[in-house]
Amino acid sequence: MKEYRLTDWLPTTKKEVELRGWDELDVIIFSGDAYVDHPSFGTAVIGRILEAEGLRVAIVPQPNWRDDLRDFKKLGRPRLFFGVSAGCMDSMVNKYTANKRLRSDDAYTPDARPDMRPEYPSIVYTQILKRLFPDVPVFLGGIEASMRRLTHYDYWQDRVRPSILVDSGADLLIYGMGEKPIVELTRRLMEGRPLDDVPQTAYLAREVSPVEGDITLYSHEECLKDKKKEAANFRHIEEESNKYAAARILQKVGKQLVVVNPPYPPLTTEELDHSFDLPYTRLPHPKYKGKRIPAYDMIKHSVNIHRGCFGGCAFCTISAHQGKFIMSRSKESILREVKAVMELPDFKGYLSDLGGPSANMYRMQGTNQELCRKCKRPSCIHPKVCPNLNTDHRPLLDIYHAVDALPGIKKSFIGSGVRYDLLLHESKDPKVNQSTREYTRELIARHVSGRLKVAPEHTSDRVLNVMRKPPFAQFETFKKIFDRINQEEGLRQQLIPYFISSHPGCHEEDMAELAVITKRLDFHLEQVQDFTPTPMTVSTEAWYTGYHPYTLEPVFSAKTQREKLAQRQFFFWYKPEERRNIVNELRRIGRSDLIDKLYGGNRGGRK
Repeated sequence: MKEYRLTDWLPTTKKEVELRGWDELDVIIFSGDAYVDHPSFGTAVIGRILEAEGLRVAIVPQPNWRDDLRDFKKLGRPRLFFGVSAGCMDSMVNKYTANKRLRSDDAYTPDARPDMRPEYPSIVYTQILKRLFPDVPVFLGGIEASMRRLTHYDYWQDRVRPSILVDSGADLLIYGMGEKPIVELTRRLMEGRPLDDVPQTAYLAREVSPVEGDITLYSHEECLKDKKKEAANFRHIEEESNKYAAARILQKVGKQLVVVNPPYPPLTTEELDHSFDLPYTRLPHPKYKGKRIPAYDMIKHSVNIHRGCFGGCAFCTISAHQGKFIMSRSKESILREVKAVMELPDFKGYLSDLGGPSANMYRMQGTNQELCRKCKRPSCIHPKVCPNLNTDHRPLLDIYHAVDALPGIKKSFIGSGVRYDLLLHESKDPKVNQSTREYTRELIARHVSGRLKVAPEHTSDRVLNVMRKPPFAQFETFKKIFDRINQEEGLRQQLIPYFISSHPGCHEEDMAELAVITKRLDFHLEQVQDFTPTPMTVSTEAWYTGYHPYTLEPVFSAKTQREKLAQRQFFFWYKPEERRNIVNELRRIGRSDLIDKLYGGNRGGRK
């Protein structure tokens, strides 16, 4: 195992800055997460990217915002700017359950303490920094800023909020994955050049000169008055964040204008490798010695092989943040990282994941790239797999084989979710179909640690269509293949399906039928969740406004506590304590015919 010194991490204190012999910092980054020096943690990535540019960078993780603010003052004034990130999750998703109850733990904090970050750190930290150092620019980044860059619905406050730029007072916001915009911003700052046209950034202006192709959204004030306008805005926001060559987006808020510059094109393999190959220690900062950071424990023996997701699921923020175009690392870069994981002191030969946002999209892209450059579909696989999409699994199999051939690797598991609709897709190329069959068998026979995660999300095709997920029949087909390969290989592995209740378009009756169907398939569901509206997804906009952003047709959503619990209880039809309520509810909604299917002849609600 490699021996590290304190100076192998980016500094977090005055003493650590002095250990490096620095008398001034160029950039200071404040983060709502603990500092884990690992490519899965955005603050570490941005810090290392700036360090590679020759800058002196420090990180202040989880500063205390409730005392005399010494954490915000201790490193003084940076030469260039402050960076602020709420962390790897939206802070409100991190702090509250779908029922708006405070969570008892925080996976990104030492020993999972739940009280180490405020609500909306992007706003709280920025306001403090602006008060203490009014003349130093503050740049926002991370998922919270990215998803709240324009007018958005906030579930926890049950109100429509303006761009987070307005509430925070930040000078500029980077959305999406920030390596390219942060480098460009820094270079321009040092050269004294304007920042207003840096791609993948957003800022507030009094006015801007119009550019051909600009998209002007309904203003924040119009959205407050008219839910249909809020829904209509979202279609443009989603389409532009998933286009190769996007338009600039403008939105009026009060007397100001939010300007969202188009994103950069997807990173090349070389650019992505550069980000992953930086000198991370891959460990939490030594200040956390003896403490456990659950989010780190989950990923420390895993390797991320690509970015982006073309699934376009209506409730998911991955494509909104990372984009739908797949950016893949080279085999050499992946193997270098696997070898670094093997050096960790507690590594026993088992990789927990060789994956990405979706496990099996590595190197997949359009056969004709010119068509992709013109496309604005939010999903490449819904409602059907795009005929231009190359679904060849051979490059991924090559990665698995290369990793498994390394001495010291006993097993590499796939912990990321697998898209079974890609595994069932019939291409026109027989070799591609052969690769898919080989991949399916190898995945199930060699890369499952007893349980394979997949996400059908529902059983109703009507609800699945709103979710942008494939018909449930595809899950049943995949389950048969999974069971058959298990039998042939002499394995006893489980398929673990994920399901969501109370999603827009889902009625109680749909959940009752879900209970009957999953019972028939012999599932006792455990990986389930109540739909949580998070900023900037199609599902959230439909849930809040009551209209589908693409059709502006009305969509039903369960909203009250009673409606949501009535849907959720059907996941747990097999629990004796739920039986009486479920039987009564089935009678109430006129579906007594389902009681026999769930409970046989025992209709009274007692076991």
